[in-house]
Amino acid sequence: MKSKIVLFIIGFLVWAFLTWPLGLQHLIVGLIVSAFVTFITGDLFSQRPHTIRFAQVRGTPHHFGHITRYLWFSYYVPVFLWECLKANIDVAMRVLNPRLPINPGIVKVKTTLRSDTGLTFLANSITLTPGTLCVDIDAENGVLYIHWIDVKTQDVDKATQEIAGKFENILKKVFE
Repeated sequence: MKSKIVLFIIGFLVWAFLTWPLGLQHLIVGLIVSAFVTFITGDLFSQRPHTIRFAQVRGTPHHFGHITRYLWFSYYVPVFLWECLKANIDVAMRVLNPRLPINPGIVKVKTTLRSDTGLTFLANSITLTPGTLCVDIDAENGVLYIHWIDVKTQDVDKATQEIAGKFENILKKVFE
């Protein structure tokens, strides 16, 4: 319920800023639209953005307030951008040179990430990298199904290392 209230307030504030200057009719429509969007999409948001762990790290709880998570995330961003640039060049070369192989297929990738946010970040990182697309996630078994433009191997471990290995270890330090 608390997340729905926060969603409603954020939605209404965004509406108010987008329809500035405010008038009575804008406020009324904003309330109605914000309430409708909250009602429709309120259950889609993750209730817990990360898995709560009760392990102690040097006497402090291991949660998002820990500064090393932000340092690892700031390391993740350039790694992601570099991998994205390399994949863009690879896909562009395949488009421009029809003799380069295209061997599309769906491969299974195993992950040790368990939190909703970690899995979402990994799936989005894979999808935003050209040439790969996450088509399904089996969170219970830690498996992602990835459409790959040039399947180099059907072996789960090799495909995992090739596709997700660049991101998973960093994301584990951020979200787990």
